[in-house]
Amino acid sequence: MPNVASDARAADDLDRALGNAIRLRRRSMNLTQGELASACGISFQQVQKYENGANRVSFSRLVQIAQALECRVADLTGALEQPEVAPADFEFLKLMILPGAVDLLKRYEAMTPEARRLLVDLLQSTKTEPAKASAAAIFA
Repeated sequence: MPNVASDARAADDLDRALGNAIRLRRRSMNLTQGELASACGISFQQVQKYENGANRVSFSRLVQIAQALECRVADLTGALEQPEVAPADFEFLKLMILPGAVDLLKRYEAMTPEARRLLVDLLQSTKTEPAKASAAAIFA
């Protein structure tokens, strides 16, 4: 018979989405997991577990994290409160936690509209799947 107590405590998609929101906010502030952990009085391993959705974030800890990230709890949970919007936001958060995604967007924002269009056209013209594309293939 499965252990109901441990199953009830297991992280789910919402826990992972909250972890992604925390990671995104932390990265946008150029904070390391260690710096966030220090501000909250926890280990960086615990921050990793929260961000990966392996451990659930209690409300009191969520308030601490939001304060450390200089935002409101609602800023971290807003997308989770609207089920009709949440799936798209979850996908966006998954993309935003990819290494380099925030840096790429910052550079994209600094580009002229014409340069943005050319970049998007170039990326759309590649025949490889994005996960398998290499810099050599894109710029060949």
